[in-house]
This record gives sequence, C-alpha cells and structure tokens, in this order.
Amino acid sequence: MTERLSDVTTGTNTEMPEEIAESRRTTEGTVYTVTGGDWDEVLADAVHDERIVMNLGPQHPSTHGVLRLVLELEGETVTHARSVIGYLHTGIEKNVEYRNWVQGVTFVTRMDYLAPLHNEAAYCMGIEKLLGVTVPDKAQAIRVLLMELNRISSHLVALATGGMELGALTGMTSGFREREETLHLLEHLTGLRMNHAFIRPGGLAQDLPADAVEKITAFVKVMEKRLPDYDKLLTGQPIWRNRLAGVGYLPVDACLALGITGPILRSAGLAWDLRKVEPYCGYENYQFDVPTSNAADSFARYLLRLEEMHQSLRIIKQVVKSLPTGPVMVEDAKIAWPAQLTIGSDGMGNSLEHVRKIMGQSMESLIHHFKLVTEGFKVPAGQVYVPIESPRGELGYHMVSDGGTRPMRVHVREPSFVNLQSMPAMCEGGMVADVIASVASIDPVMGGCDR
Repeated sequence: MTERLSDVTTGTNTEMPEEIAESRRTTEGTVYTVTGGDWDEVLADAVHDERIVMNLGPQHPSTHGVLRLVLELEGETVTHARSVIGYLHTGIEKNVEYRNWVQGVTFVTRMDYLAPLHNEAAYCMGIEKLLGVTVPDKAQAIRVLLMELNRISSHLVALATGGMELGALTGMTSGFREREETLHLLEHLTGLRMNHAFIRPGGLAQDLPADAVEKITAFVKVMEKRLPDYDKLLTGQPIWRNRLAGVGYLPVDACLALGITGPILRSAGLAWDLRKVEPYCGYENYQFDVPTSNAADSFARYLLRLEEMHQSLRIIKQVVKSLPTGPVMVEDAKIAWPAQLTIGSDGMGNSLEHVRKIMGQSMESLIHHFKLVTEGFKVPAGQVYVPIESPRGELGYHMVSDGGTRPMRVHVREPSFVNLQSMPAMCEGGMVADVIASVASIDPVMGGCDR
C-alpha cells in the first residue's frame, strides 16, 4: 500500500510517473485527453496553443434545433466558427420525385415544419405555372390568409425559442401560448395543426368551415390585445436589450454577398419583401408595410419580427373583409381532385355520401377517379422557378417536368440553409454567449436546412 501514498502537502501521488495529456490532431484542431497527472503540467504542455475547440450541439438546447456549431475559442472570444448540418436529413426533395404531383404536397409541408403552408403554396404555384392554370380568387385569398397565420405562428416560435435560449423563460412561455392560439385556429380551418397538405395543385383541398370568419375575427382580437405585451415584457427590458443590441451585426453589403433574405436583410435596411416587389396570390390587393431597420443586429431582427406579426394581422383582417365567393379549385376535372370531397364523421375519411356519389355516377367516372388518385395527372414538360416570402426569407421552388405524372426534379432554395451562412460573419470576434443570440436571430429551421 505504501507505494500508492500521496504527498499530503500537495495532494499529488508521489509514486506515479509524470504524465501529461495525450493529444491528437482532428479536423477541428488539437484535442487533449486528460487522464490524470498534475493540472499545471497539462496546462504547461498546452501553452503553445491557447486555442480551445468547443462543440455546441447537435443536441444542445441553445443551438436552435439539431445544429452543431464548431467554435474555436481564445478565452471567451470566438476566433473561428462553422456550422455542421445534416443531422435531420430526410431526403424530401428526392422523395417528391418518386411520387405524383399531388402526393408531393405531403412531403414538402414537412421541410420547414414551422412554415408548412408556405412550402405547400410555393410547390403548388410551381405546378400551376407548369400547367398554365389560374387558381380561383377565393382559393388565392384563403392561401394568403393561411400563410399570414403561419407567419405569425413561426415568428412566435422564433421569439419564444430565442427567449428560452437567452434565459427569458417568460418570453418562451408567452410565445408558445400565443402560438397555441394560432395552431388551434389553423386546425379548425384545415383539420391539422401542422403539416396540413391543405393547399393543393389548382386550389385547396376543401373550403373553409362555415364559422371561419367568426373564429378568425376572435383570434385577431386576442392577438391584438396580447402582442403589445411583448413590448412591456421584452422590448423595454434592459437585460434583453443588452443581450441583443449590437450582437450579430451583419450590414447590407454582407447580406447581399451571402444571399441573405428575410428579416435579417430587412434589419440591415433593405426593404426586400417578395410580397411587395414580386407579388403573388393577390398580395398586391392588400395594404401592409414592410418594416426595416438600419441597426443590422439581433435586437433589430427581434423588433422586425414583432412588427411583421402586426402587419400579418392587418392583412388577415383585409382578407376576411373582402373574402370572395365561388369555388376553391379549378374547374378542370382532370386536376380538380380532391376539392369535392366531403369528410367522414371521423374527420379523416370520405363521407358515405361522397362514396355513394362516386360509385353511382358512372363506370367512367369511377375509373377516372381511381386513375386520378393512384396515378395522378400529367404536367406539361418544362421548368419553372417560383419564389415566395416565407417567415425566414426567399423560399423558391425550381421544378422540372418531363411531361409525366411526377416531377423529374424538385430543388428548393431554402432560406434557412442560405441564411445559416451568415453565422460565422455574425459570431467571429464576439463572445461565446453572443453566438447563442446570433443564431437565435437567424432563426434557422433544420427541417428545411437538411431537406
């Protein structure tokens, strides 16, 4: 036992040989394996390289999703930063190419799962452009309504998760409380809280319920009452302001060089919003403002998202006030499935009346319905690119058809993927704590980034 005794004056084992940490080179730099010995000796060995490589994620609660951040530090200062993605990869773009055009809606809605209706709308607009069809006015208006509701719910998650990551837990609970109001309304209007597959090529899956206007009006009243509370809770809060102001700075020239869009670009002073500059779905018929700032920091992005929710409520009220009448799907029977469906008592399947109607019309109608559901309709050969303004920026669908019943190629210009390029520019030279605020202000959704 005597050979294992320690020196009581220093606490070190006098019999153990001197050991220092083993090191090995990795793509992120030198990694030390500390297995024992005197800590001073370990530090003395590493004095030639004061760099520390730290991984945040991919399951860290502050990385805003399944994102891995590799940070090179000198003390608390970030000297080098890079993002590692792919942990949520689903291959949705490739999956869509193996389904018919209508079935693709149920895939794309799962990419940016905080803005499913924007993905559905952009995908269907691309198909409609290839088909050369015009969607009925009522369907266009309802698409605008749903996308603005979706924009509100997405911005609320950006605010809530950003608050959680920075320690503002009341902001988190309040944000998710308001988001529940939005999701309850979306569930009432479309049947589902998320991943709706409600917007279909040629229009919508079905019309809004009879009490839709009443429910939407009640929702707007609740949100107009609650949104100003965030100014009291967060905007004027000195700790919140100090954590965000001047953090994650990215001027307009850097945004343009990196292809950054959405609230990040508008926080740098450029009023670029596709709803204004390249209107779609009838956005040119509604009055709303595009808020901007020239602060180009995380606090400005927070303020812009808050104001954009007010503008979305403004658009929703105009849609409800001027909601057109008429069909919600194109007249062409070769495309129009399934707008004429009536839902069964379980809320999912077809009603008995609908089945009876299909079965009783004629054998030709039954065959047509069967082929339309299983095989799908053909889309003329060609290619299109359709961009829209999602809550995170320009969401664009590049689609190629070879004239068949399914896409030849679908590629998505996803704003989370592009905007994440700005992370090193925002973070390098700053503190570790500011990385969390910067990434939260980018608001990436990894489902879209890793599609």
